[in-house]
Amino acid sequence: MRLDDAINIEDLHKMAKRRLPKVAFDFIEGGLDDENGLDRNTAAFLKHRLLPRYLVDVSKRDQSKTIFGKTFNSPFGIAPTGGVSLFRRGGDMMLAEAAKDANIPYIMSGAAAQSLETAAKVAPRNSWYQLYAARDQKITEDKIRRTKDAGLDALVLTVDVPVGSNRERNIRNGFDRISGGWLKVAFTLKPRMLAEALTHPGWVMEYVRHGGTPMGENWQPYAPKGASASDVVKFSRSLGPFDSQTWKDLERYRRLFPRTLIVKGIMSPQDAIRCAEAGCDGVIVSNHGGRQLDQTPASLDVLPAIVAAVGDRMTVMLDSGVRRGADVLIALCLGAEFVFVGRPTLYGTVAGGLPGARKAVNILRREVDLVMAQIGCSSLDQLGPEFLWTGDQLPNLQGQAAGLTERGRSRVYSSS
Repeated sequence: MRLDDAINIEDLHKMAKRRLPKVAFDFIEGGLDDENGLDRNTAAFLKHRLLPRYLVDVSKRDQSKTIFGKTFNSPFGIAPTGGVSLFRRGGDMMLAEAAKDANIPYIMSGAAAQSLETAAKVAPRNSWYQLYAARDQKITEDKIRRTKDAGLDALVLTVDVPVGSNRERNIRNGFDRISGGWLKVAFTLKPRMLAEALTHPGWVMEYVRHGGTPMGENWQPYAPKGASASDVVKFSRSLGPFDSQTWKDLERYRRLFPRTLIVKGIMSPQDAIRCAEAGCDGVIVSNHGGRQLDQTPASLDVLPAIVAAVGDRMTVMLDSGVRRGADVLIALCLGAEFVFVGRPTLYGTVAGGLPGARKAVNILRREVDLVMAQIGCSSLDQLGPEFLWTGDQLPNLQGQAAGLTERGRSRVYSSS
C-alpha cells in the first residue's frame, strides 16, 4: 500500500508494521503483562454511542479549540512517544513540523533524540516539552530552565512512571531491563534478531547509514564529555525513573516554571485535586497508553470523575486509546477540554516520514469534521453528554414523546 492510499489510522498501522522489524514494532505496539490495558483503552470508546441530531445547519463547521489562551485548529494534539527517531530517523522533528502545519500542539517526548531547543526552532508556537524528572535534581531543574529559556509555552510533567514496568514483549525480544519506555532504547541488533530484521531492508539501511542508536540530545549535555549515543542512553537510564518523587517536588517545579504546567498520567480524582491545589494549569488523564499498569482502568472511564473533581479549576485533557476522530468527540462529550494521540501519529511517521505524520493528522481532522456534521454539531462548544446515548435518556424521552403526542392531539381537537 502507498501512503496516498491510506484512508484511516489502521492503514498507517499496517504500513508501519511492514516497515519495521518485529523487535522495533513490538516496542511501539506493546503494553505490559497480559496487555489487557491496551484492549481496555480502545474498548472504552466502543462502549459509547454518539446520538445524532438532524435538521441542523452544519454547512459551516469549526473544530478549532482554545486552551491556555491559544487557539488551535483541532481539538487534539500529538502526545509524547519515545524512540521516534529510532523508528524513523529525525522523526521527532517530523512530528513537530506536522503539528506546526496543522496548528495543533506537539508534546516532545522526554526520550526524544533531538533537543527541545530544536523543537522550539522548528515549531515555536506548537511545541511543549515532556519532563521525566531525574534522580539528580540539578538536571531536572536545568531542563526546566531550558524549557523556559527556549520559549516553550508548556511543560508536561509525566508522573506515571515511578518504576519501569514488565513489558514482556521487550523482554522476549532481548531488551534487557528496559525501563518501561522511560528513556530511548539503546538498540543493538543481536544475531537472533538479525534474520527477521533483514526482511525490512529499508529500515535496516537507514539504521546503519545513520550510525545506529540516535543521540539523545536532551541528555547529552549532562553525560560525560565525549559520550557516545549508547553511553548517553545508559547514563540517562541510570538517573531514572525517579521513584522518590513527591508532591513537594511538583510544588518546586511549579515555582521554577512560570508558564503553563501540566501533569500527565493522572487517573485519580484525589490526585487531580492535589494538582489543582499545587497551582498546576492542567492535567492529562492517562494510563500511559496501557504501558505501565495492566490493571488500571481506561483513561476514558475515569475522565468524568476527574472532570467533576477539578474541571472548574483547571484544564482536563485525555490520552490513551484514541484511534478515530469519533473517539476525540466522545472524550469531549465526556468533559475533556482537549485530547492527545500517540500511536496514530507515530504510525504515520514510521510509515511515511513527514508526509506520513501529516497524513495521520489529516485523517483525524477529516474524521472529526465528518462526525461533527453527522451528529448535528457545528462548533465544539456545543458538545456535551446529550450527544451520547446512555439508555438513561429513555424514561425522559418517553415522557417528552407523550407530551408531544398530547399536544398533537390538542391541535387536532382545537381545529376540528
